Amino acid sequence: MPSAVAPGSENRLPPSDAVVLFDGADLSGWLSVESAGAALWKVENGYMEVVPGTGDIRTTREFGDCQLHVEFATPSAVVGSSQGRGNSGVFLMGRYEIQVLDCYDNPTYADGATAAIYGQSPPLVNACRPPGEWQTYDVVWIAPRFEGARLVSPPYCTVFHNGIVVHHHRELIGPTTHRALPVWQPHRPVGPLRLQDHTNPVRFRNIWYRELRQQEDSA
Repeated sequence: MPSAVAPGSENRLPPSDAVVLFDGADLSGWLSVESAGAALWKVENGYMEVVPGTGDIRTTREFGDCQLHVEFATPSAVVGSSQGRGNSGVFLMGRYEIQVLDCYDNPTYADGATAAIYGQSPPLVNACRPPGEWQTYDVVWIAPRFEGARLVSPPYCTVFHNGIVVHHHRELIGPTTHRALPVWQPHRPVGPLRLQDHTNPVRFRNIWYRELRQQEDSA
């Protein structure tokens, strides 16, 4: 496990050019990953909550390079330990996971800890707040580039957990897998944001992104 660092207190509202993916009102911009039908998670009091057994959900919008903001809270009632405590995940492009977990005084394997690039890279530090408190992920994501079946450039991400950098321009070695080496599979330059049902009632709110363009595109 990485060493612990206490975060400050701040929640970020979307800037003027952000695309809001969840505003706390409903799940109209989300679908079930399994059925492609309506997302079946609960929405109340400005947040969505995993309904265990209903499956992962994803956005109808798809995007590539981005600045992403996600807020989450693991259950205030502590149940389970290690990977069984407050487990979920944020999947960029539907396939690259940043782990959500309650690692506040809860040891687990390093590349499965809160804010880990799951199965690949542990976070630099453990920046978790106590169970039940709202936490933030701010991610700068550079999508992979393919030419036909060939990988030209892998994805990179910089991640701030509760305002603390936990990954700095970290290269990914493939899509997320569990106890297996990842294998690159060419895919489109955009994809949905996916949130995981890992049987724990984790909550999410205030989810938005900003599209990042190459400098020559915005000149």
